[in-house]
Amino acid sequence: MAIACVVLDFDGTFTDVAAESAPFSLHFRDGLAQALGQRVEQVWEEEVAALYAGADLLGWNLGGKVVAPATADPYLTATTAAHRIIQRLGLYPDEAQRSEVVQRLYREAYVHSATAFKPEAKEVLEALLATGLPVTVVTNAHTDLVEKKLDTLAPRGRERLKVSGDARKFLLDAPDAPDARFDAVPETQTLDGVLRRPIYLRRGRYFEALKRIWDTTGTRPDQTLVAGDIFELDLAMPAALGAHVQLVARANVLPYELKAIELLGPRGGVDRSLHAVVSRLR
Repeated sequence: MAIACVVLDFDGTFTDVAAESAPFSLHFRDGLAQALGQRVEQVWEEEVAALYAGADLLGWNLGGKVVAPATADPYLTATTAAHRIIQRLGLYPDEAQRSEVVQRLYREAYVHSATAFKPEAKEVLEALLATGLPVTVVTNAHTDLVEKKLDTLAPRGRERLKVSGDARKFLLDAPDAPDARFDAVPETQTLDGVLRRPIYLRRGRYFEALKRIWDTTGTRPDQTLVAGDIFELDLAMPAALGAHVQLVARANVLPYELKAIELLGPRGGVDRSLHAVVSRLR
C-alpha cells in the first residue's frame, strides 16, 4: 500500500530534546515547589532515581495504568516525578485535580523550552513536503508554540505543514463519536519477555486528532506513515489501526520498543536518523 499521508511527532522526534527541555525542567521544578508551597529538591532527586531504577516497569501512571515510559525524555520524567511527589506528600488525592495541576505546570514551563532542532530536521521536512503528500505534526504541546518553532526553522513549503496540538496522546479514553476502527483496537498489547506491564492502546483524544487528518485528506490508516520517538505514545495505537510507523530511535530507546517495531514486519521501521522517514516513502 502506497503512503498517502504523513503524521509526525514533534518534541524528541524533530528536536534535540535534551537541549530544548533544559530550561523547561528548571521552570517546571520551580513551579512545582511554588504549587506545593515547599522545597522539592531532595524528594525530586529521590523520585527521579526511582524512575530510572525501574525504567520499563515504572512510568506515567494515570488511573492505575502506565501510559508512557517515565524515562523516555525529560518532559515525561518531570511529569511522572511530579505525580509521584504529589502523591507521596499526600496532596491532591483526587487524580483529576492532581492531573490538572501537573498539566498546568507543564504548559507554563513548556513556554520556556528552547528551540533546538536536530541538524537534519529542516532538510527532512523539506523533503517530506516536496512529495506533495499531506504532512501534519501531531503533538501534545500547544499548537501555537510549535507553529512558532517551525516558523523559526522555516523549511520550504512551511505553509503546507499543518500542526495539530494538544493531542493528549496519554489519555486512555474513548473518542467523542463512536468509530468502528477505534472499537476494533485491542485494549492492550503485551510483549512477553521484554516488558513486565501491558501497553495501553486505546487513546481517544489521539485517535480524534488522527481521524481529523484522515477525514480532511481522504486517506486511511493503512495509507499513513506515522513517525515518532516514543513507541507507546506516538506509534502503538496507529500501528494497531494498521498504519505504517517509523521509530526515530532515542539514545535511550528501550528494548521493548525495538521488539514492538520488529513484530510489525514491513509496516515498522527504526533508525536514529530522520532521513529514514523520507526513505519510507520511496
